[in-house]
Parts: sequence; structure tokens; C-alpha cells
Amino acid sequence: MPLPGLAIDADGRLSRLPLLLGLAGLLPFLFTAAAAWLAPVAWQVVAIKAFLAYAAVILSFLGGIQWGVAMSLESAGSAAFRARLLLSMAPSLIAWPALLLHPLSGAWVLASGFVLVRLHELGRDSRETLPTWFQSLRNLLSVVVLVCLAAVIWRLSGY
Repeated sequence: MPLPGLAIDADGRLSRLPLLLGLAGLLPFLFTAAAAWLAPVAWQVVAIKAFLAYAAVILSFLGGIQWGVAMSLESAGSAAFRARLLLSMAPSLIAWPALLLHPLSGAWVLASGFVLVRLHELGRDSRETLPTWFQSLRNLLSVVVLVCLAAVIWRLSGY
């Protein structure tokens, strides 16, 4: 089984770019989650704010992927097109208000948003529409993001 995120390019060659970009996108999650625990107290506050802001941005980005998939559907008037367009807005409408909440509540809302997006991506419609390499990559990225969110939630819970 190939590594997650190894895509096949137009010439039939494996491309590592999606994997490398996905891993690079994890760095802010990993660094700020670690800083929430290990940095001096004043910097822990900054790290948590940065973590939550980045999580909201990435959750919104995941909605943008669904918008792009909707644009690629052949029938712009189809029920699948309308449903995917409507669902593409949900992540940003979850992410933005999460930033207005107490950080602990906001982190829980963001975690719920990431879980809901992943569940949608695992649904039959998305499995048939999205490439296999994307699903494998999203599995890896989702696990790391949710572990980082759990670490921040644990930190915000007073431990």
C-alpha cells in the first residue's frame, strides 16, 4: 500500500507533493499544540490563540475543497451539486463562531467540525468523487489534527 497522499500525475507517475504539502500544513498545529504545554505561560496563551485561529482557517479550507468538488460536477443544477455547495459552507460557519467562544468551548467546536467534515468525506458520495490518495492523506492529517486538538483541550482544561 503506498504512502497516504501519493498522487498519480497525468503521466502515471507518483507525486509526493500532496503528502509534502499536507505534512507542512500540520507544522503549525504541532508547534502551537506543543507550545501550549511547554512554552512560558505568557507564550502559552499566544500559542493557544494561534492554534485556534489556524484550526479555524484549515477547517474553512476543507469546506473550500467541497466547493471545488461541486464545481467539477457535470450538472450544476443537480441535487448533488446543490447539496455539496451547501455543505461546503458548513465548515466556515462552524469555524468562525468557534473563535468567538471561550477557548475551551471553541476548541471543542472546532474538533467537532473536523470530525463532521471527515465523516462527510468518508460517505459514499465523497468516496466515489474524491481520489483514493486524497482519502488516505485526509485520514493521516485528520488523526494528527484531532490529536493536537485533544492536547490543546486537555491543556485548556487545567492540566
